[in-house]
Amino acid sequence: MARIAGVNIPTQKRVEIALTYIHGIGRTTATKLCEINGIPRERRVHEMTEDELTKLREAIDRDVVVEGDLRRKVAMDIKRLMDLGCYRGLRHRKSLPVRGQRTHTNARTRKGPAKPIAGKKK
Repeated sequence: MARIAGVNIPTQKRVEIALTYIHGIGRTTATKLCEINGIPRERRVHEMTEDELTKLREAIDRDVVVEGDLRRKVAMDIKRLMDLGCYRGLRHRKSLPVRGQRTHTNARTRKGPAKPIAGKKK
């Protein structure tokens, strides 16, 4: 099993698809990484040579923010907004939608399960 950026990627899938199992790499980035390193699109992970894997690992370490570093960066960005006290930070602090969605009837994913209100008419 190939290990890149601390993640075991599936060996039976194409390299382009297998790279998307790494947090921070989507289809577009995976395709660009394959093009830069000269890996054909139809090549499977188990068919790759050790040299190609090494080149791919180095390219990801050098060019892309992935896994733990990316999660830490996102968490720090959210914390910064909350510390500033800006509108987006307040929405994060209250666990409400941040990007202008309606909350009267929806937003259950963000707000959690509905809490019953005593005496409310149906």
